[in-house]
Amino acid sequence: MAKASDTGKAVKVRKPNVFMRVGRFIKQTIDELRKVVTPTGRELLAWSFAVFVFVLLLMALVSAMDWGLGKLVLWMFG
Repeated sequence: MAKASDTGKAVKVRKPNVFMRVGRFIKQTIDELRKVVTPTGRELLAWSFAVFVFVLLLMALVSAMDWGLGKLVLWMFG
């Protein structure tokens, strides 16, 4: 990446070497993992139930569309 200086010439910005970049990545990953909050048992149960209901609703929607479009194709092409 180049930066424009006051004189208008491009100055090349040096990237850190690969080991420093990997080290920074690992440090940032650990910092982000420290921010993670483990849900309580009640929260886990509630979210699991919500996901289960959502999946059931999507299954019903897709099944209804499949059935309806199947009937439409049979009606159109006999």
